[in-house]
Amino acid sequence: MSLSYESAGVSISKGNAWVEMIKALLRERPVSPRVIGGIGGFSGLYSLTEDLYLAACCDGVGTKMELAKAWNRMEGLGQDLVAMNVNDLVTCGAKPLFFLDYLACGALDTERYRPVMKSIIEACEACDCALLGGETAEMPGVYSPEGFDLAGFSVGVVSREKLITGESVVPGDLLVGLPSSGVHSNGFSLVRKALEGVENGEDLIIPGEEAPLKDLLLRPTLLYVRSSLEVQKRVSLKGMAHITGGGLEENIARICHGNVPQIDYDAWECPPLFRWLASRGIPEKEMRSVFNLGMGFVFVCSPEEGEKLLKVLQELGEKPRIIGTVLEATSG
Repeated sequence: MSLSYESAGVSISKGNAWVEMIKALLRERPVSPRVIGGIGGFSGLYSLTEDLYLAACCDGVGTKMELAKAWNRMEGLGQDLVAMNVNDLVTCGAKPLFFLDYLACGALDTERYRPVMKSIIEACEACDCALLGGETAEMPGVYSPEGFDLAGFSVGVVSREKLITGESVVPGDLLVGLPSSGVHSNGFSLVRKALEGVENGEDLIIPGEEAPLKDLLLRPTLLYVRSSLEVQKRVSLKGMAHITGGGLEENIARICHGNVPQIDYDAWECPPLFRWLASRGIPEKEMRSVFNLGMGFVFVCSPEEGEKLLKVLQELGEKPRIIGTVLEATSG
């Protein structure tokens, strides 16, 4: 029996339909002339002045928290939370200004949640982003005493001149990827399904890895902010994509404006962790539509800028890889 995100309780199609429903509701209302581009992008844009835009986004950590709770490994969740927001924010060229966190729990245990807050603070510092505040809600009856949820909100700024929207993406452009640290913070409902029946799964050493499975799965989401902001100063970029739920193809397609990303999945070695997950009964098509498969952030540039982009990223300590090109959409 093959595993799928749907069978694990998560429907990508329903999520997409939900966004379309919200768009339809918004079309029935007057739209502020300061809202740029509507909803559905990696971040929302608001015109502060004629030449200056605010970018904002909101995201959470998802069911990765259930494994962190079960394996008593809370400290990485703070970075996950920050990364899921600021990595989205920078895709339009915005510099993150500040971050706010929301922690809801059944019972507030200061020592238990201290590592989460510590890593939020450290991740914000790593992105030159201020932790402006947040909300902690103790909600017995809604959450069990051990239950909790995390959400984050980030705001950044970008000039109109430096805004990156993907509108200039054309067939023939290159896709340049940066490696992920693992699963990051998407697809964990399917991960947890794959773990069912695995005895002492948290301590399992999978083929090709030296660290136990709990270390691999709970590695924090990488922060791509500093590298992406520095690249923008030195290379002409057409688009950027943070690879979250939906995998490489769906997330890159969001910035291709009707064109189609063609991913060369042989351009890099898929990390052993993903190969192990696939061996648990997840079909390749499902793996590609749910997970990042080892590439967590993607730049789109013209072929003329490709060599320069690779060189700049390498100088920044990254390990970039050309992972595909953009194709023209075909009808039928």
